[in-house]
Order: sequence, then C-alpha cells, then structure tokens
Amino acid sequence: MPELVERIDVDAPPEQVWAALTAWTRQGEWMVATDVRTVAGPAQGVGGRLAARTGLPLPGGRHVGLLDTMVITKWDPPRLVEVQHTGRLVRGPGIFRIEPRGAHSTFVWTERLYLPYGPLGVVGWVLVKPFALLGIRWSLRRFAAFAGTFAA
Repeated sequence: MPELVERIDVDAPPEQVWAALTAWTRQGEWMVATDVRTVAGPAQGVGGRLAARTGLPLPGGRHVGLLDTMVITKWDPPRLVEVQHTGRLVRGPGIFRIEPRGAHSTFVWTERLYLPYGPLGVVGWVLVKPFALLGIRWSLRRFAAFAGTFAA
C-alpha cells in the first residue's frame, strides 16, 4: 500500500489550524483544483460524510473531474481527523494530524492508498505519484497561509 506523508509548519495554534482544516466547504480555498461539500450534515465527527471533486474548474467554484467520497473514521480535536476514502479510484485512509509547537503547529497530511486494478494500478501509481506530491505540497503551502489567517 503506497503511503504519502507531507508536513508543513503553520504560524497558528492547533485550535485555529483545526478550525481551518475542518471548515470542509472552504477547502477549495487552499486545496488545489478541488471543491468539497458535506453530505447529510456538517461532518463534524465520526460518521460525517464528505464529497470532494478534483479537476477542471467550472464557473461558481465547482470542478468537473474525479469524485472522492469520504467518511470520517476518527475525530480527536484539535489533533487528528482521519477519513476513509470510499470512491471507485481513491480508496484508503487519509490522516490529518496537527502537532503543537508552542504557539504554532505542524500540520501532517498522510494518504495510504489501496490501488485499484492490480498490476495496472501499480503502474498507474508510478505515473501519477509525482503529480500527486506536487498537488499536495502546493496545497500545504496554501493551507499554511489560509490557516494562519483563518477566522471562523
């Protein structure tokens, strides 16, 4: 199972970083080429459901492309939220951890992926991984700026 782990320091306390992270419908402000919506409620605890779409932007801030459905499986504010990706292509746990650093924080984003299509999925991952890392790293830089100025 491939695993991606990326981190960034954020000039904000964990509670502020948590609030920015779990403002799900605002993730498009920092997550590259993605919009997120909650499904059947606010998604502020275990069992909450999310749907993200990553791809080409449409007017109004929505995107056309890959649909990524998720269920929240762990919820420990302001330290940890884990989602289980339940889509057709994207499957496996996504883990967002916030580590305190005095008055600041480190945000750690982990993705553990269950590759579809057997050997074809493994080959596909080799081709997609550099772009996935680029998008996550770019999103993390945007998140650090977003969370550093976030006001709920």
